[in-house]
Amino acid sequence: IEYIDSYYYNKMELIRFSSSLGKFVGYTEFGVKNAEAWNKDTSKLAQMNAQKERYCLNNIGNWFSNI
Repeated sequence: IEYIDSYYYNKMELIRFSSSLGKFVGYTEFGVKNAEAWNKDTSKLAQMNAQKERYCLNNIGNWFSNI
């Protein structure tokens, strides 16, 4: 299970957080600069890593039981 949080502007992906990497990745010049700043903030990284447990792990049984 992987949690992905993407940030878009004008249909272009700027930044993505991937729980498998455990960090933000920038896809544009603006995104790279912000990703570097956000990756230095350990509280933001901890919060994003906790989202995987909050959204994915607690609901995986609900999603697969309906398939």
